[in-house]
Amino acid sequence: MIESTVGILVLLGLIFLRMPIAFAMSLVGGIGFGLMRDWNAAGAMVGNAVFETGLSYSLSVVPLFIFMGNILAQSGIAHGLFAGADRLFGRMKGGLALATILSCGGFSAVSGSSLATAATMSRVAMPPMRKFGYSDSLASGAIAAGGTLGILIPPSVILIIYGLLTESDIGKLFIAGLLPGLLGIILYMVAVVVAVRLKPDLAPPVTQSEPMAKHDRIGVFGTLGLFVFIMGGIYGGFFTPIEAAGMGAIFSLVLALLIRGLNRSGFVDACRQTVSSSGMIFAIIIGAEIFSAFVNFAGLPDGLVDLVYTYDLSAWGVIFIMVAIYLIMGCVFESLSMILLTVPVFYPVVSQLDFGGSVLGDAELVLIWFAVIVVVVTEISLITPPVGMNVFVLRSVLKDVSLSTIFRGVLPFWIADIVRLALLLAIPSISLVLLT
Repeated sequence: MIESTVGILVLLGLIFLRMPIAFAMSLVGGIGFGLMRDWNAAGAMVGNAVFETGLSYSLSVVPLFIFMGNILAQSGIAHGLFAGADRLFGRMKGGLALATILSCGGFSAVSGSSLATAATMSRVAMPPMRKFGYSDSLASGAIAAGGTLGILIPPSVILIIYGLLTESDIGKLFIAGLLPGLLGIILYMVAVVVAVRLKPDLAPPVTQSEPMAKHDRIGVFGTLGLFVFIMGGIYGGFFTPIEAAGMGAIFSLVLALLIRGLNRSGFVDACRQTVSSSGMIFAIIIGAEIFSAFVNFAGLPDGLVDLVYTYDLSAWGVIFIMVAIYLIMGCVFESLSMILLTVPVFYPVVSQLDFGGSVLGDAELVLIWFAVIVVVVTEISLITPPVGMNVFVLRSVLKDVSLSTIFRGVLPFWIADIVRLALLLAIPSISLVLLT
């Protein structure tokens, strides 16, 4: 366990020196494994990690869902979702902010990416909110927070990767993310209502909604249809998540052509972004596999289990410690890196925790519930200073809005996320009721 602790400290040092985390994990894992065992075994382990990850059939779901989200982003589908949400809330104070939250939830449900949702919705929602006199803090905060929904509401790339790391059922993970995702949308809307009531100058008087264009209506109903098609097929057992990803990619192309929102350059951009994002994710997964092999060989998971028994920690005590670690790490780590770094270490410990006769009495359900908790904490990290990846994405798009303004705007939504995390910890059935 000492060797793995030293390895983690070296890894953190390399990350703080700005070495890409994929290379940092590969370097520390490969060298650590070689020092502890032998260099031939380390070379074989690294080669197997690269080979098996590159040829993994299960991982094909990642680029397919990313491609689906990129096609929808390039086709302008987000504008239709925003227009539809605006029709629902346009007559309320803060209605455009509420519409932004709802449309972010809808777009993230089919894109699976928080960063893509934040970048896309900043271009769609920010101009009309500025036009009608919304404060930059509320407008940017709603977009940044709404974008975080992309990593929980299925299909979620993060949940897919968690499922591959822990060998959990991806379909069940998607289903478990539904209600917590909807709860997030509701609490974010409550945050908007409370914020504009406490500070009326954040939003203008009630604005008049603009009529929806025909292609926007097609986009709204098409997006809803795509979500129902994917989740209904997985939940009903008609096809696997991998098959759903393939059919969802085709469905998104058809939808983009129907609304005439995708041209040749947009299609090329979607393909290029898919290759770039998939390559980055695969590189980080390979690094995580190599580093995981090292820490497992060094006995870190077994050592953590022994510590739990030695100090007689309760199952809930262990979970609270892990949540605290995630909240601290979220201040300095990017979400995917954080999950790939910690899940291989934590999930063997979680799988052996005894929660008694509650709904968490089943080991499989414990790992699924823990996945939801991890993703929600990761969502919080996306809007937590000093890193807050969604905040920096918005800053890169909205160059005239300061980081302090955006961080001030996300504060009500950050509080809402803490409330949701507390509810999911206190009432695990919120995540698991659709599975039991």
